[in-house]
This record gives sequence, structure tokens and C-alpha cells, in this order.
Amino acid sequence: ITVSSWTSTSRWPCGYNAMGFSQGGQFLRAVAQRCPSPPMKTLISIGGQQQGVYGLPRCPGESSVICDWIRKKLNSGAYTDVVQKHLVQAQYWHDPLNDDLYKKHSLFLADINQERVVNETYKKNLQMLDKFVMVKFLQDTVVDPVDTEWFGFLKTGQAKETETLQESVLYKEDRLGLAAMEAAGKLHFLATEGDHLQFTEKWFNENLLPYLR
Repeated sequence: ITVSSWTSTSRWPCGYNAMGFSQGGQFLRAVAQRCPSPPMKTLISIGGQQQGVYGLPRCPGESSVICDWIRKKLNSGAYTDVVQKHLVQAQYWHDPLNDDLYKKHSLFLADINQERVVNETYKKNLQMLDKFVMVKFLQDTVVDPVDTEWFGFLKTGQAKETETLQESVLYKEDRLGLAAMEAAGKLHFLATEGDHLQFTEKWFNENLLPYLR
């Protein structure tokens, strides 16, 4: 299936495995949280923006005045009702400088990341995964910040310093159950050289196929 992002599923009698490319990674995680039947067994997020993005492809705001200006302009409209409902990229726009605005008006990401209230059903369903694999591209020029591919993000209130998943409130309060999943050995963090979604067939076969067996 390809709809501006790629998703792939392999079905088994007792459930299925799912693989999401780029934004497909967080969309499939939403499926795991919201649609537990049939059960998703393994989720592989390849370059997925699990904490959203705060930047444009190949245009990092912290190194370009023009890009930073565009990014700030996007903030003014990204959380309007019409944009949230009709522009898919707005669904995972995450503004660390306006955290209250993001939490109040983000229809998708703030919901599945449990940033308003904790939906215990979402949390329970995600923990049903046997494996949650996240792949980060070390030279990614499309996703900003790249740490979002491992569930990290920019620290709230500024747009320079990032924090890891383990340093975040989401993890410390275990709002998604990720801390419990890591303790149980269900979280897997993989990294590869290259730009966004750039990997070889050899790397794919050696590093990702074993999670599907």
C-alpha cells in the first residue's frame, strides 16, 4: 500500500506483522493502539516520526534563517481545525515552542502519544506488541529532528536541544507503556547510515527480516 508513505503487513493465523515507512511508522502505531483485533505482533517503523516533526525536508531551521521563518509561519496555521482535518502532514507537526497549543489542537499525534490524558486502552493495546522496532537514518535530511525516529524530540520550550525517549516525560511517566516495554525487551533501536529511507537490500535482509521470522 502506498499513500505518500509505505506500509506493509504480513498476516498469520494468530495476528500480523506490520512495517511502516516514514509517516507510515506512526500511522501503524496508531493502528496497534486503536485496533487490537486482529493483534499486531511486530511493528517496524522505518524512519517514522514518532514524536512528530518541527522542520521542513532538507531545510533545518536551526541553520537557516529562511527555513526558520517558514517554520514559524507554519505554526500559525498548522493547528487550525481546517488544516488539521485536511492536511496529513499537519497531523504530526509538533511545535515545542507552543506546547499548550500543540496539545490542545493536535488531532492525531497528541492523542496517540497520550499528551492530553492517558487512555489506558491505548497503553494496554500497544504493550500487546511482541516487538516494536524503530530505525533511525543517521544522515537524514528529511526528518527534523531525526531523534523522533527513535521517539526522542526537542526539549519543550526551545528548538535547539533534543532529548531521548528515556529522558522524556512520556517515558518517565510511562504514558504509553514504553518504559515497561523496554524493560521487557520489546523495544529495539536500530541505526543505519544514509539519508531518509536509503538502505540496501543486504542491510534490510540482515537487520529487519529476522524480526519478522
